[in-house]
Amino acid sequence: QVQLVESGGGLVQAGGSLRLSCAASGRSISTYAMNWFRQAQGKEREFVAAITSNGRSTFYADSVKGRFFNSRDNARNTAYLQMRSLKPEDTAVYYCGCSSATTTRASSIQYWGQGAQVTVSS
Repeated sequence: QVQLVESGGGLVQAGGSLRLSCAASGRSISTYAMNWFRQAQGKEREFVAAITSNGRSTFYADSVKGRFFNSRDNARNTAYLQMRSLKPEDTAVYYCGCSSATTTRASSIQYWGQGAQVTVSS
């Protein structure tokens, strides 16, 4: 079992930045891909970003490419999502999740965090 806890969410003005952290416990995440999804109110959960287990490859949704950057520190058992140039349409609850390989499908996630609210004001 892997327990994931996101932190770093909050309220920010458009154009601002936030960094989300996803801290794992229970077992090492070093063999898992780490993925980020978000869910806006009234909408389905959507893929945002993913990083391979060794951190060498990253993937992004077109809507965040060039603005969001994900990374990981396996020694700290933590993954990160740096978000820059935030827009009001980025407002959502952000979730991190483990999977055996990077994925854009929420159904493939094995373990989820509880989510972190990100609100971007215009």
